[in-house]
Amino acid sequence: MVYSSPAIANGVVYVGSSNGKIYALNAAKGTLKWSYTTGGSLVYSSPVVANGVVYVGSNDGKLYALDATSGVCLWNAFTGSKVGSSPAIANGKVYVGSKGGRLHAYSIH
Repeated sequence: MVYSSPAIANGVVYVGSSNGKIYALNAAKGTLKWSYTTGGSLVYSSPVVANGVVYVGSNDGKLYALDATSGVCLWNAFTGSKVGSSPAIANGKVYVGSKGGRLHAYSIH
């Protein structure tokens, strides 16, 4: 099942799923470009795409930065608790809230 809202960039749809994966689909054909398996069982977080990177949280307590073209994990950050909120990007940082009641800020550079 899909609980997150999709993000669309450069003809690709990015979405999280209840199986712990993030999917990248060709927007015109619906074909799978890549998928990435997080360490959690659910991805409620809606992805955001900026400068060729997909940012998305998982219920494994991590925020992921994935290469938008290949799906390769560029980095991840442990927040201490489940991430169900959607990331936001501003001023060179990605912000995300966690179920532990904290707002986290990470440099996107």
